[in-house]
Amino acid sequence: MPSNTTSMEIKNPEYYFDLSNFRHREIFQNCEYIFNVFKKLPDYIKQNLKPEIQGIVMPGAFVGQDVFLGKGSVVQPGAWVAGPAIIGENCEIRHGAYVGASTLVGDRVVLGHASEIGNSIFLNDARAPHFAFVGQSILGNKVNLGAGTKLSNAKVTFKEIEINGIKTGLIKLGAIIGDNSSLGCNTVTQPGTFIGKNVFSYPLAMLGGFIPSNKIVKVRQTQEIAEYKF
Repeated sequence: MPSNTTSMEIKNPEYYFDLSNFRHREIFQNCEYIFNVFKKLPDYIKQNLKPEIQGIVMPGAFVGQDVFLGKGSVVQPGAWVAGPAIIGENCEIRHGAYVGASTLVGDRVVLGHASEIGNSIFLNDARAPHFAFVGQSILGNKVNLGAGTKLSNAKVTFKEIEINGIKTGLIKLGAIIGDNSSLGCNTVTQPGTFIGKNVFSYPLAMLGGFIPSNKIVKVRQTQEIAEYKF
């Protein structure tokens, strides 16, 4: 549960994102709280989806019928784009990626090797390049997830996620990650994590709650090198 948040930080998309160049910015309008966008996402995609392949689907890749793939975008062999999904221009869907339902993707985005994505929004230039899990999450402009990053979206109890006593009405809610933030390799975020702009984390971090903009999250380890007795 995020701590030290204000209602403005939970409500205001502009705290996290510059939406001026995101062609789907209207989805954030009229949301009392930013997490309510996930309640709108399936219907938004259904209403705006015009299935068409303008990019390249390489041999050995699968793209479902309810998918829009923009110009210059490439789906590599072994990738599975189930949809419904809207994918912008000049994106890479790399080998082994699984793109599930209700995925909304801007331009120049990387959905990477062996990554699973669903019910999520990627703003322009966001990247989940290697072995990531992204569910019920939003990645802002130029966000980068280090290899192996997991954005956990459900409690082990599968109970409703609350934020500072506010009931979200959601059993699943991953991470909201602001523009230009970068998470180190094998970072894990707890369900309902809110991360501002320009936030950086060391590798192997476990993040939760609310992390304000312009911060570094440092993980300290103790390493011992001992003699080995043969």
